[in-house]
Amino acid sequence: MQRPEVYLLLSVTLCLIKLGRTDGGFCSAPSILDSETASKPLYWKVTNPTLSPSHLQDLPGFTRSVYKRDHALITPESHVFSPLPEWTNTLGAYLITPAMGSHFVMYLANMQEKSKSGLPPHDVERIIFVVEGTVTLTNASGFGSKLGVDSYAYLPPNYEHFLMSDGSATLVVFERRYAALENHITEHIVGSTDKQPLLETPGEVFQLRKLLPTSTPYDFNIHIMDFQPGEFLNVKEVHYNQHGLLLLEGQGIYRLGDSWYPVQAGDVIWMAPFVPQWYAALGKTRSRYLLYKDVNRNPL
Repeated sequence: MQRPEVYLLLSVTLCLIKLGRTDGGFCSAPSILDSETASKPLYWKVTNPTLSPSHLQDLPGFTRSVYKRDHALITPESHVFSPLPEWTNTLGAYLITPAMGSHFVMYLANMQEKSKSGLPPHDVERIIFVVEGTVTLTNASGFGSKLGVDSYAYLPPNYEHFLMSDGSATLVVFERRYAALENHITEHIVGSTDKQPLLETPGEVFQLRKLLPTSTPYDFNIHIMDFQPGEFLNVKEVHYNQHGLLLLEGQGIYRLGDSWYPVQAGDVIWMAPFVPQWYAALGKTRSRYLLYKDVNRNPL
């Protein structure tokens, strides 16, 4: 007579074989995390990353952040927040600044109840993108616009405005000194990603949207790029443009120079001119990232 342990082992083996034939793949079962993710707000992992400090308590000193001469990966566990100059009830984390070699600034702004933004320095343009919560944008005439998640606003240099929030909200903010051209003026813009058309990407498979006009007055643009699992950049890019990137959804692997970095929602990347760069989407869900790119100006 066979022992009970043999029957238990046989039962477990049959279970594994059955699970291996499911759509999820070998030895996979419906994930509780999958159903939870479906019910979460858009971009929730940016402010609640999988690899957050609470998961690193047994690894003192650990961080995935890397800073090199021509690129940087800044991951959420290394963010340092402090009061933003000229803002009220708002903590900011500067992620990309000229100290790295960039010609622009990128930072996160965590607004709290009764918070209010300050103005950027003189001749500096600004774009804000909402990743969590709702804010109200008001101009000098008192006209206000409500901006929710996935909404954005471009504010030309020296444009009088302020942002207010009655609750918790997180913004990603880009600022740069405007490279003015004679007889060219930018305009205040309010929009949302889902209102922007998909653009053709010859030779590539990713989906592309641009948040700003491509016309000459604008010296930078913000791209929203979507990759399905397994999709990747066809071109191994090396160019004069700088980039600032925030991964909004999903995960993948980024090549920067001779290094390969696993990345996920909440990670920020700075790419200097001419650093080799390439991305592939991994995991089970869409990758989406927001990408700053300088345009329409002679490098001289």
